[in-house]
Amino acid sequence: MAANRLLLLLLGVLAPLALSAAADAQPRPRAGAAEAQARQRPPAPRGDVIRAVEVQGNQRIEADTIRSYMLIQPGDPFDADRMDRSLRTLFATGLFRDVKLTRQGDRIVVEVQENPLVNRVAFEGNSKVNDDALRPEVTLRPRAVFTPEQAQADRQRILDIYARRGRFGATVEPKVIDLDQNRVDVVFEINEGPTALVSRISFVGNTTFSDRRLKDVIATREQAWYRILSSSDIYDPERLAFDRELLRRFYLRSGFADVQITGAVAELSPDRSGFFVTYTVNEGPRYRVGKVEINSALPAVDNAVLRRSVPFDVGDYYDGEAVERATEQMTDVAGTLVPFVEIRPRIARNREERTVDVIFEVVEGGRTFVERIDISGNVRTADHVIRREFRLAEGDPLNASNVRRSRQRLRDLGYFSNVDIQAVPGSRPDRSILNTTVAERATGEVSLGGGFSTDAGFLLDFGIRERNIAGTGVDTRLQAVLAQRRSQVDFSVTDPSFLDRNLAAGFDVFYLQRNLQEIASYNERRYGTVLRAGYEFNERMRQSWAYSLVQRTIYDVQDNASLPIQEQEGTTLLSQVGTTLVYDVRDSRVEPRQGYIIRVGTDLAGLGGDVSYVRLRGDVAGYIPLERIFGDPDFVLVLQAGAGWLEPWGDDQERIVDRFFLGGDNLRGFALAGAGPRDLQGNDPLGGRLLWTQSTELRFPLPVPSELGLVGRAFVDVGSLSETPYTGPTIVDDAAPRVGAGVGISWRTPIGLINVDIAQAVVKQSYDETQVIRFGFGTRF
Repeated sequence: MAANRLLLLLLGVLAPLALSAAADAQPRPRAGAAEAQARQRPPAPRGDVIRAVEVQGNQRIEADTIRSYMLIQPGDPFDADRMDRSLRTLFATGLFRDVKLTRQGDRIVVEVQENPLVNRVAFEGNSKVNDDALRPEVTLRPRAVFTPEQAQADRQRILDIYARRGRFGATVEPKVIDLDQNRVDVVFEINEGPTALVSRISFVGNTTFSDRRLKDVIATREQAWYRILSSSDIYDPERLAFDRELLRRFYLRSGFADVQITGAVAELSPDRSGFFVTYTVNEGPRYRVGKVEINSALPAVDNAVLRRSVPFDVGDYYDGEAVERATEQMTDVAGTLVPFVEIRPRIARNREERTVDVIFEVVEGGRTFVERIDISGNVRTADHVIRREFRLAEGDPLNASNVRRSRQRLRDLGYFSNVDIQAVPGSRPDRSILNTTVAERATGEVSLGGGFSTDAGFLLDFGIRERNIAGTGVDTRLQAVLAQRRSQVDFSVTDPSFLDRNLAAGFDVFYLQRNLQEIASYNERRYGTVLRAGYEFNERMRQSWAYSLVQRTIYDVQDNASLPIQEQEGTTLLSQVGTTLVYDVRDSRVEPRQGYIIRVGTDLAGLGGDVSYVRLRGDVAGYIPLERIFGDPDFVLVLQAGAGWLEPWGDDQERIVDRFFLGGDNLRGFALAGAGPRDLQGNDPLGGRLLWTQSTELRFPLPVPSELGLVGRAFVDVGSLSETPYTGPTIVDDAAPRVGAGVGISWRTPIGLINVDIAQAVVKQSYDETQVIRFGFGTRF
């Protein structure tokens, strides 16, 4: 028994030692690997953990893409706030119509309903605004995701388009048509409604000028039946802002230096069919010019010379725009005397005496030279065509007036819709680069038209023209006219800067046929060519030369025609050299209101051909604005005078087609060729060698809205024609003046210009042919 106890004790001691030795014999892992294994094991859970995020209901969008939008991911602890934020994030993507997030044990289940794709976008009910104008404004596009919010936003954009066009009663309803494969058609059903026109325009605070006068100043107009071709009576908020500026400028031109246009309010009528527009004006006092001074710090600049450029004097109403124009003109004049000069106008206002003193300071400007001229935007027009219009070149002093003139000359070409010249710093402080940017526009024209005139009868005309052929600046034109009593075809080519010099050169080839049976018992035909050349002395004066080689034929002479007319029958060849000198200081060549123009010309025939003569001609026209008297710029007094003298030389006498005739356009109240020498036997006009005319015309606005384009005229014409080469018992040649007086209307319509004159021959001879109504109409479309 004792032995057994001793054996058990021995085993209890040796067994642990054996186990420890066995454990020491096994290989042990490295400390780093153990730490790595510990990191790879998930952390011990402390509460609920999301084991998975499942996506259901998605068709086009990948499940991983949907999970990427969520703020909660597998392995994250469950958080109700982050689940709510994930739901909002999914909705914010705009990809889903509906989203549900639910918890199922340790999983998050995302159920989505995807928004459909847009198959097409269509517009129905729109006739005033076409689809091409609406489509760029909407954001919904084919193959894009449709959302109701986008549809409503596009609805509002369409309503804004109609509002800008004055249709505030328009309604737009987006309709969604479901298709297969989760697609939709979006149709915007539009009810355009009536145009909300400006029903009434009122002014508050105006005491000097009437409402009617101010209505002519602004661009907005009251609705009227005759404005069917105009949009000026459609309410436009941007136009109202422009009207405020127009009113401000008008008052500044009229002496109101403190004027304020404090408001322009539009009220929509209850039925949303029209607007009542009210402008509020605070005129302030009216100022006159107190004194005008020119202080020059440059000895080379004469103050008296600059004073001639100031268009106002002491006592005139102050005009801010006139001060700007005077500054520009004085800069131009001083720039010809001193390379670097600057004109600084200074205004001193005396509120008590209501005067404004204008002082022009003439100082030396910064010495800056043109380093180079860069041109961009001219895709078609050659660089040299643009550069030849510049009034300065590389190395010249930088002169603001020359830059301004260059810009205007480029605009006058008609090749560009916009011209911008900016001076930027060059390589040195005293150098500048002129960056010239142009935007080209179409220069080709095709015209087809018709009309009626007293002289030619009913007529049709066709024309085709290219003013900048191949970008060279060459003007090419073909014009054809077919009328009851006149047919004509002209082909002309003109290079305005021949050989890149101050020389305009070109030629004409023409054919003309006139039926003069009702006037002079014969018909006339001419065809030939004209070579032309001209040049400018300066901005105001130019001279042109022309050589004409023309074959003229008098035919179909009536049997009862007068003997001098019968002697004219046949064909003659004209070889003629002519020159014309023009001095033009008008403010506009289209509708002048001030300034004058003088033309003097000479023709010499006989350098070959069948006729020999010298013909002198000249005319002058002056335009005197009467705005200061009547308060309206459309009041203009026009004084015109002209004279002509023809003297044959050599053995070849002039023909009837070479003489002057009086009546019609140059003497209203008398028929074409109705006054002057005449053979009473056939009652045929014979023309004369000495002609003079004078016309006094008052142009005035009619008591109708100015946008109608109606201008009234009251005129008195005086003229005389004499010295016919024929004598005989039936031939009369009285140099006594003839006088015609009357009134007329010019109507510039969208379809052409209509002229109607009603005149009476006040002083005439018994044999003169008179004409009470003279009518002319023409159009191109």
